[in-house]
Amino acid sequence: DYIPLVICFYLMQHYTYILHSQFLNKFYIGATSLTPDERLLKHLQNHKGYTANAKDWTIVYFETFESLNEARKRELQLKKWKSHQRISQLINRSSTQ
Repeated sequence: DYIPLVICFYLMQHYTYILHSQFLNKFYIGATSLTPDERLLKHLQNHKGYTANAKDWTIVYFETFESLNEARKRELQLKKWKSHQRISQLINRSSTQ
């Protein structure tokens, strides 16, 4: 069963995700073409960058999009909130649905 690469590309899902570190009491917002679990593993590996400051990151929220461009737009929208409380409310609302 062969599926052409072009079709696979269009079937790919893209994500905007929010990680939380209990140690830092901080959120990290990103967008990816990997699954949120795959992306989390990369954040937990040794690297330089914001998420290197803690090793207890967990996925607390994600949204699915058809294009990486849409996922990045949503990422920027959430980052512009600059509000721990507003992000927490988004997460809490989603977990009660």
